[in-house]
Amino acid sequence: MSVIAVVGLATMGMNLARNLARNGFGVSIYNRTTSRVDDFMKQYGAEGAFTPAHTPQDLVAQLDKPRRILMMVKAGPPVDETIDHLAPHLEAGDILIDGGNSYFLDTVRRGKALEARGLRFIGTGVSGGEEGALLGPSIMPGGDRDAYQQVEPMLTMISAHVDGDPCCTYIGPGGAGHYVKMVHNGIEYADIQLIAEAYDLLTHALNLGAEDLSRIFSEWNKGDLESYLIQITSEVLAKRDRATGRPLVDVIVDEAEQKGTGKWASQSALDLGIPVTAITEAVFARSLSALKADRQLAARTLIGPNGGGKAPAPASLVDDVRSALYASKIVAYAQGFEEMQAASNENGWDLQLGAIARIWRGGCIIRARFLNRITDAYAAEGGIKNLLLVPYFRDAIASTQDAWRRVIGVAVERGIPVPAFSSSLAYYDAYRRERLPANLVQGLRDYFGAHTYRRIDRAGSFHTRWAQDGEEVPVR
Repeated sequence: MSVIAVVGLATMGMNLARNLARNGFGVSIYNRTTSRVDDFMKQYGAEGAFTPAHTPQDLVAQLDKPRRILMMVKAGPPVDETIDHLAPHLEAGDILIDGGNSYFLDTVRRGKALEARGLRFIGTGVSGGEEGALLGPSIMPGGDRDAYQQVEPMLTMISAHVDGDPCCTYIGPGGAGHYVKMVHNGIEYADIQLIAEAYDLLTHALNLGAEDLSRIFSEWNKGDLESYLIQITSEVLAKRDRATGRPLVDVIVDEAEQKGTGKWASQSALDLGIPVTAITEAVFARSLSALKADRQLAARTLIGPNGGGKAPAPASLVDDVRSALYASKIVAYAQGFEEMQAASNENGWDLQLGAIARIWRGGCIIRARFLNRITDAYAAEGGIKNLLLVPYFRDAIASTQDAWRRVIGVAVERGIPVPAFSSSLAYYDAYRRERLPANLVQGLRDYFGAHTYRRIDRAGSFHTRWAQDGEEVPVR
């Protein structure tokens, strides 16, 4: 008998099944296209205690009770279809785990529907890509806590480990696990966009080629910016195209695709009233990149700065860009963690943000030395309003902000777009301002829509009859 089943044998499903088997667990495997089951057994069957299943009836007969089934299928309707395919063959108390990038409200809906049928559901974020799935991902399970305890030994064992700690912890009820994975992916969007802007600016301001930039990113990976994304940026930039001999990155079409998690993170932030400007600008940058034909026309039509910026870029620009990248990264993470806290308050999830930072230190795409600082901050203080207020991050930005501002100045002068760098600095400057021009916004809203305003010198709400007699009247 198997202790767990993996349903869905695309790359992530296959590698998680292999990971489970390598750690000594008996694994049943199933795919609705049954030839994939046979192909898997031919290629990997000798790696562990795998049992193939070709029908749902075979699958449930092979599993210890309560049955534990990890679904690794594409988010959206395929998850519902897989549940409908399996659920009629399950019994009360059996556990379904959705390990895909599902939208958190879909997870809430599915959990309630399955609970009504006596089944238990765990919406689980899994980060790490192909390599992480096989060698140890970061795992973010949420939903039925009792059900999680039934699979906790397996999930913690197959997750990445940092300093002996598993990169897996119970996140919270309902859709909490998939929500946290969604924000993780949003931060990933921002992180990647910031790296791309650094690459673009150094390429065009200093005329550096991919090989030079690879060495720069490799050097950056030895300091505070040490991370998986910085590491692989160096490797991508170093790769040569076999067909042309050119850097491979130079022959890749400049249209970035997306699967929706970054957009969801921005949409949720808008609902919550949390400004995640770095994530949202990263989403917009991908959308703009997809307008390739429009950009080709605009490149022949629209005028940029005269001479592309006459002053030569300073030799210190490389160091300045490193500082700007670090400062902007702090802002992106601060915004993401503030969004998670707001969602936790809204949904009653009681998210433990320090534990989330801890499990992101290994296995996941945004794993970085930087996350140790966040983990330490929550361990020391707990109720952090915003990471920018933590002494380490406050001081880090204080020491880098002059370089940050110089970088944006160089980019603007040369007409090089840096939306994530710029929006991160604008957020920082707005957040540190005691008084913003929102007073004028409220005055204008009251003029054309009688939306009222509050005063700084007395309580209550007021409306001015701007276009009539100019009198101010209390509203409540």
